[in-house]
Amino acid sequence: MTSNDTKPPAIRQTKGGVQSVERAFGLLECIANSSGSATLSHIAAEVSLPLPTIHRLLNTLVNLGVVRQLPNRGYALGPGLIRLGNLAGSQLGAIARPYLRTLVDELGESANVATIDGDMVVYVDQVASQHQMRMFTEVGRRAHMHDTGVGKAMLAWLDPEQVRHIVTTAGMPTPTEYSIGTLEDLEAELVRIRDRGYSIDEQEQELGVRCFAMSIPDAPAPLAISVSGPVSRVDRAFADRAIPLLRSAAGAISEDMRGGV
Repeated sequence: MTSNDTKPPAIRQTKGGVQSVERAFGLLECIANSSGSATLSHIAAEVSLPLPTIHRLLNTLVNLGVVRQLPNRGYALGPGLIRLGNLAGSQLGAIARPYLRTLVDELGESANVATIDGDMVVYVDQVASQHQMRMFTEVGRRAHMHDTGVGKAMLAWLDPEQVRHIVTTAGMPTPTEYSIGTLEDLEAELVRIRDRGYSIDEQEQELGVRCFAMSIPDAPAPLAISVSGPVSRVDRAFADRAIPLLRSAAGAISEDMRGGV
């Protein structure tokens, strides 16, 4: 969101990067951050590029099928991204899976990895507990961010403006009496998450279920891992064991994603 007093943010540039590629990805990020579609005026207000340059880049992206033009002359993410997104999601799962298995072996409860899809969480992989009573989350399932452990873990490290945009767009339903229902309460919770380094889903999505989650540092996109189970087993003593293991797994996944650099 911009105002008349605020200069639109420049598209970030990387050392040695190709400017046109960086600009094209900047436009894709702008559209994605607007829940998948945006008007030309909104895009122009959000990026520091001349309008003719934006037009040229958007036309190229439309021709490639990764952006489509809407009847109202706005722009939306195109079908060409679906295959790339599916492959990227499966790769994220493949990188995280060995560490999820280790978490399940060490803690006995289900472990997940999730990322952001527009203004929602999407689960990209899970290793399920062997307990008869266990938490099962379907890979590909989308959920709200404000009432999930992985969602709050990722929100805690986003810009406050982006957090407000996400919850305003997606809404803040309260499926249980423990769910956070206002932006003010969510912002206070995100401060606590940043202070302690992990998030807790305290029966906020489903009664009787508790989840501990942690974001992956330096990931190329927001990413978080979690362990969850019934409150009868996932208690304070469980947390004392789980948090160091989550932290270790998050660091190892981050290192793997960066190629061990």
